[in-house]
Amino acid sequence: MGFTKSQLKEIIKEEIIEILSEETTKDIEDKNKAQKDYNKTLEKTADLHDEISDLMKEQDDEPKASDLKSDSVASLAKELGKIAREMKTVVNQWKKSEGEEKQELLNRLKELTAMKKEVEALL
Repeated sequence: MGFTKSQLKEIIKEEIIEILSEETTKDIEDKNKAQKDYNKTLEKTADLHDEISDLMKEQDDEPKASDLKSDSVASLAKELGKIAREMKTVVNQWKKSEGEEKQELLNRLKELTAMKKEVEALL
């Protein structure tokens, strides 16, 4: 079966374009590295999400200022220390976070600050 000159040119042209458009080893390695970096970021995000979820669960268990009014000074001081420790933890997480996580942590810090002020007022 014979090819005409124009058909042969077209076949060769298509073959050259296909070869030249293939990814190089470096391109593939760069994409793999980028994917690994992205996966690490996703893992960090998932870990922070879990920590935020845990903090939110703890928030549900936190006593209100009205519950603390009848408590002793020692228990109020203990509660104040607990709030301060949680604030430090949230601040450290806030420093490492980005985007929506950062805003959620900032909102949590505002809540903790309000709670701290309420407890301090009771002392």
